[in-house]
Amino acid sequence: MSGAFITLDGETEHREDIKGSLFIAHAGRADTPDQAIRYLQGLVQRYPDASHLAWAWRMGAQYRFSDGGEPTGTAGQPIYRAIEGQGLDHVVAGVIRYFGGALLGTGGLMRAYGGTAAEALRQGRRREEWPRIKLRVQVAFAVMGTLYRLLDEHEATERTESYDDQGIAITCMIASHRLEPFQAMLRNATRDQFSLQRIAAP
Repeated sequence: MSGAFITLDGETEHREDIKGSLFIAHAGRADTPDQAIRYLQGLVQRYPDASHLAWAWRMGAQYRFSDGGEPTGTAGQPIYRAIEGQGLDHVVAGVIRYFGGALLGTGGLMRAYGGTAAEALRQGRRREEWPRIKLRVQVAFAVMGTLYRLLDEHEATERTESYDDQGIAITCMIASHRLEPFQAMLRNATRDQFSLQRIAAP
């Protein structure tokens, strides 16, 4: 499991008028391609009359970018380079363009898309994060309160619960560096009477 990375803590935005065209850059956190797609779909809904939406996202070794109808290589790749150049990960960025009538040329488009994205990213708050692991933990009802406490202490997120006659099962996300101490504390608290399963990411 890879180590910590720097991402955005919340959404950031930057607007710039370049030779009559309005460029609006938005960026935010995304941990999966599906989250990135939903973020970009939100931008489409917010700016339904925009001329173009170019975008890029990066999640570890995975990345994608799109020119959004602009000439090849003039929009999506400069946005991706802005993300990469600032050392950010688990980030999606989209740049909206309202065409103002003046042609910017290949170099002008690259500077406009890359520059507005870079400025939005620069303005964003940073946060150090760790990759998150999806777990399913099952314990008896008698130690349910202990499990809740340990999940809180280790900042587990996206919890869902299910029950059967054996006890409670909780599916959650936990930071990779917290997995071993969480498991050790759970083992001690339950006298090794628990089930823990890692769930592969989709």
